[in-house]
Parts: sequence; C-alpha cells; structure tokens
Amino acid sequence: MSTKQCWIGTGRRKRAIARVRMVGGTGKITINNTPIEEYFPNAMLIMDLKQPLTITDNENRFDITINVNGGGYSGQAGAARLGIARALLSFDANTDQTREDSYRKVLKVNGLITRDSRVKERKKYGLKKARRAPQFSKR
Repeated sequence: MSTKQCWIGTGRRKRAIARVRMVGGTGKITINNTPIEEYFPNAMLIMDLKQPLTITDNENRFDITINVNGGGYSGQAGAARLGIARALLSFDANTDQTREDSYRKVLKVNGLITRDSRVKERKKYGLKKARRAPQFSKR
C-alpha cells in the first residue's frame, strides 16, 4: 500500500476555522466535499483563496481538501487562505529559508502568513450594538 505525502495547515479568520490537507496532484480544490466553484458564490473569494498558490507558482501542483466551519463566506475564504499558506510552509520546510525564493520569504512579503486577528466586538449593555448608542432625544 502506497501512502502519499501530505501537508497540513490550519487557518482561522473571524469565526471561521479551516483545516487544509494538501497532497501532490493536479490542482483540484474541494471545500467540505464540494468543488470550490460551487461552494463560494463570488469569484473574488476564489481568487483570494488561491493567492498563496498563485504567488508561489503552485496552482496545478497540489490537490487540496479543506474542511471549514463557522463564520461566513469571507471569513471562511480568509481562513482557508491562511491554511494553504501554512501547508505550503510545511511543504517547503526542508529547504534553506535564507534564500530569496523560499516560500516563507515570498509569502511573508505578500502578508499571507499573518493571521488577521480582527473579530467582532461584543455588544455592551445599554447600547444597540458594540458602540452604537440609542438615539438621543432632547424632548
């Protein structure tokens, strides 16, 4: 029985968590057992998700399976993007990281390794939302 090498990355954004599993292949991406074109309603989200692959020139080199839950489409796409970037880093871990063409340097320059930590602020009592106060009435 032959086992394929597998690289794993986890990404988080807002309330979404994505578990990315990357194996050598032809560039097929599935999210929750659904093709990427059917899962995301917007082509911009697909382009955003594929950004780490495009920058490192690996669009047709890996088959990627993503399990994602929580959040909305935008958060899920951002989480999957971070997961793909981290999986690419684990794929490239054995190469010399001081080289200019190492994946770590290329992804870091483009800001794809950094986790976007912005989350929704909690609602406070006496307010309508996190900071929105009720309308003031003089009379």
